[in-house]
Amino acid sequence: MLKELAATNAAFPWFFATFAFLFGAIVGSFLNVCIYRIPAGQSIVTPRSHCGCGKPIAWFDNIPILSWFILRGKARCCGRPYSFRYVFVEALTGGLFLACWLLFPPAKAACGWVLMSALVAATFIDLDHFIIPDRFTIGLGLAGVALSVLVPALHGHGPDSLRPLLPNLRSGGDAMLGMLIGAGLLVWIAVLAEAALKKEAMGFGDVKLVGAIGAFAGWQGAVFAVFGGAVVGTVWVGLAGLVQKLSGKKSALVLPSESPEGQPAELGFGTHVPFGPMLAIAGAAHFLWLHHWMTAYVDRFVGTITGSS
Repeated sequence: MLKELAATNAAFPWFFATFAFLFGAIVGSFLNVCIYRIPAGQSIVTPRSHCGCGKPIAWFDNIPILSWFILRGKARCCGRPYSFRYVFVEALTGGLFLACWLLFPPAKAACGWVLMSALVAATFIDLDHFIIPDRFTIGLGLAGVALSVLVPALHGHGPDSLRPLLPNLRSGGDAMLGMLIGAGLLVWIAVLAEAALKKEAMGFGDVKLVGAIGAFAGWQGAVFAVFGGAVVGTVWVGLAGLVQKLSGKKSALVLPSESPEGQPAELGFGTHVPFGPMLAIAGAAHFLWLHHWMTAYVDRFVGTITGSS
């Protein structure tokens, strides 16, 4: 079976790549449901997708990406507008699924699909509500450990003919180490920042999210997510502030912010902004493209410290 699939992929390389994108877009459509319903405490299974006016959405009006453009962003039943974010989430998820398929072997690509789906959902829920539900942090971390044991290639471990279970155990250990180091590092940063600023500097959801990223990307990926997320956040906040200054309007569309009391507020010193999306961007970038660079950098650093290079 695997040989037949490999032969099909070699003969028609576009087939599986197209499937990966389309499957990702379908998952993205489901993520839109999760993003809206989970923070509201609603079931993601029932009722079926419906318009804001209460009428069910027909299947032919619920085709990922295409339906939004066919309907010109408006509901067929009542004409009310649909946010472009729906199609953006679908296209983004499809693109991330395609990237995983093109960059990794099938088993690791499937693991990447799990990670990317959770990161997309966590990002937009955090942007909307300043929270990250545990199913996208603790649940993702547990899934990362389980998948690491089942798919040793997730952490770069190949088969061992003499000790067949050793790669699985090592991969699971890498996942656990990534969770502990990632979450522990961010806890210490949060504690130190809170001591310096005399107020809460980071939500615990961010800590759990970094741990989950570490389960999939190892401790190097978790560390990169923390510091890479800080870089992404600096750029993002700077651009949002510039847009706010030039337009004279609140920058909620660029980056939502709230006061320490939890009320909506203009972006500025002392306001809270969601850090989860920045961690997610850095974590996804490391998993997809930057892991080789980070590994090489760590190896050189360790070699310099130990004098082995």
